[in-house]
Amino acid sequence: MPKIDESRPFLPVNIAVMTVSDTRTPADDRSGDALAERLTGAGHRLGARAIVKDDVAAIRAQVQAWIADPEIDVVLTTGGTGVTGRDVTPEAVEALFDKAIPGFGELFRQLSYAKVGTSTIQSRATGGVANGTYIFALPGSPSACRDAWDDILVFQLDNRHRPCNLVELMPRLREHQV
Repeated sequence: MPKIDESRPFLPVNIAVMTVSDTRTPADDRSGDALAERLTGAGHRLGARAIVKDDVAAIRAQVQAWIADPEIDVVLTTGGTGVTGRDVTPEAVEALFDKAIPGFGELFRQLSYAKVGTSTIQSRATGGVANGTYIFALPGSPSACRDAWDDILVFQLDNRHRPCNLVELMPRLREHQV
């Protein structure tokens, strides 16, 4: 059964949070706030935070800046994962992936199904690795952000999680670049 191995020391990672929205401001960014509160509450460091318009070039530029920064280990985006014309986050970030992590979106939708039923098919949550940095694109609702963090990411971004986790793979993410 998966568990946290308390005999191992916790290793905090640096996480950047991007809210993708044409309307949100720092004063009303509830999804970004939920992620920032959860990741710092878990002992990680908020390495950067931004609000970016629903625009492929703008999203991609910010993510590229963060994956080029050796101080950022993980990028979490919230918003823009639906199916409307303005929802372009998957197109922006997936083009950057060196490797996709399809299990993230699959598991997110499976967990979401228990809460929102078949409406979960509208989510294009996705994950991958780019330039040795994990990227996870989450839906824009605070509830979806909490679910993704509480049910998936809090465990996979904890090096003590057994039987395995994403943190212990970090030193090997750039092997193809050697």
